[in-house]
Amino acid sequence: MRWLLSLVAALAAFSAQGQTYPAKPVKLVVPFPAGSATDHVARLVGSQLQEALGQPMVVENKAGAQGAIAAAEVAKAAPDGYTLLVTTNTPQAANVSLFKKLQYDPVKDFAPITRFGTTSFMLMVKPDFPAKNLKEFVAHVRKQPGKLSAGYGSAGSQVSLAMLKQLGKLDVVEVPYKGIPQAITDTMGGSLHFTFVDLANALAQAKGGKLRGLAVTSAKKSSLAPDLPAIAEELPGYEIIAWFGLVAPAKTPEPVVQRLNDVLMKALARPDVKEKFGSIGADVQPMNPAEFGSFIQAEVVNWAKLVKLAGIQPE
Repeated sequence: MRWLLSLVAALAAFSAQGQTYPAKPVKLVVPFPAGSATDHVARLVGSQLQEALGQPMVVENKAGAQGAIAAAEVAKAAPDGYTLLVTTNTPQAANVSLFKKLQYDPVKDFAPITRFGTTSFMLMVKPDFPAKNLKEFVAHVRKQPGKLSAGYGSAGSQVSLAMLKQLGKLDVVEVPYKGIPQAITDTMGGSLHFTFVDLANALAQAKGGKLRGLAVTSAKKSSLAPDLPAIAEELPGYEIIAWFGLVAPAKTPEPVVQRLNDVLMKALARPDVKEKFGSIGADVQPMNPAEFGSFIQAEVVNWAKLVKLAGIQPE
């Protein structure tokens, strides 16, 4: 009888954990700089969580090493639900193949909460760039081997560039950045000739006339940029898709993970929230903790193939 009472008490305490959480502000760590697509997503998601849970969601940008610095910090944080990582395919999948050694394990060191959605990238140049379309761009770059430079600030943009070079047989100087916003600035300033920009930033730059889009990295045209072709139309087999989600340190109590997922799933089902995601270049495609966990494992394998196909050597 005593064991039964102990079990009931334990279950009650377990349930109460989820009901009383959160009792203080929650930190949302973003592995890329302010102004990046992940930053936009974190602030959108943070506002939904804050509204539903009644506690401040504090966004903290910690850029560097393709998101590995932020991921390692969150992996080592207390598993209490008060330090979370707004993650992407870069720190959670691609980094396994981009670095010889990581200070964290993207699968074992985290508790998946929710995948939010997916996005792609746009190949962008200055408005006065000589090539006016994708076909002209490929021909123009081929004629100037080793003379043009391109920047990247995430695994998605790095692999996008590497695959473009390989499938297009292009010789381009690659320049790494802590995040895509800095690559955008240098492309606008003329020190870079082109770059790959996440749709969140790309749509804003195109609208403002600061940069011009030539193509998107999705396998087919994007509904968010219907006037642009897919790179695959010129270079068959080309496709890069990125994604966003939320994870916690491993061993975070299941009721806390479930509470966060429940709130997010309800928010992601709302038309106004879907519209806001669309405005920052992302399609809402949610996953629950179990689905997201399996997806991350599959993505580690998928990005290993992409990195190998792109011919990138780990740092």
